[in-house]
Formats: sequence, structure tokens, C-alpha cells
Amino acid sequence: MIILAILATLAGIAALCWLLFNLAVFALPLFAGVAVGTWAYQTGAGILGAVIVGAIAAALTFGLFQLLLLIARPAWVKLIVILAFVAPAAIAGYHATFGIVKLIIPSDTWQLVFAIVGAAAVGIAAFMRLTLMVPPGPAGQSAAGAS
Repeated sequence: MIILAILATLAGIAALCWLLFNLAVFALPLFAGVAVGTWAYQTGAGILGAVIVGAIAAALTFGLFQLLLLIARPAWVKLIVILAFVAPAAIAGYHATFGIVKLIIPSDTWQLVFAIVGAAAVGIAAFMRLTLMVPPGPAGQSAAGAS
């Protein structure tokens, strides 16, 4: 029975890590939605109004990201837009990893090391997923022929 509990715990941690990697891309829109939803609730919008306003803010944040990637021409501008989304994902990865390793690793130094490695892994995963969202250049234009 104990072995089954340990395996179930490991499966739960693995599922949460998988969820973290898949949802890290949406850390900035989530933060924007929560911040705007909290503001709306504090100004008297009620719970339902705050949820709706927060969801709209999160959708607009992600839509703005898509729009900026679509209209930005220079690669460095697209990189800045992507990094604006990767930084909150890496921070979320750091805190999630730190929360997990704090439960199983007694050394403060190793907790920090694993949290930094987790932040880097989540940041890289978010960067890779976001670069897949970048629309391709104009048709018929190669990298060598571009000016």
C-alpha cells in the first residue's frame, strides 16, 4: 500500500510538472487577468464581473502578443515580445520547482540549484513553444535573399 501511495505521488508530481510546462506560456496573460480581475472585484464588480473582466484582460493580453508577432518585422522586436512572455514563465517555473524541492531536499543550497534549473527548463520550454507561434516570413523570401 505504501508503494502504491509513493507511485501515485510521483505520478501526481509528474502530471503537475507536465501541466506547468504546457501552461507556462500563458503565465503573463494569467497574471494580467488575475491582476485586472482583482482590481475589478475591489472596485465593486462582484465575483462574476471580476471573473469576466479578468478573462477578457487575459485574452486581450494574449491577443496583443499574437498581433505584435504578426506585425513586427525585425527579428529583434519579435525576440523582445517573446522574452516578455518567457520571463514570467521562468519565474513561475522557479517558484513551482522551489515549492516541490522544498518538500524533498533539506539543503537550502540544493533547493536553490534545483529551482534555478527548473526555471531554466520552464523558460526554455516556453521559449520553444512561443517561437512556434511566430508566423513565417513572406512567401518566396529566403534568408539569403532577404535584405
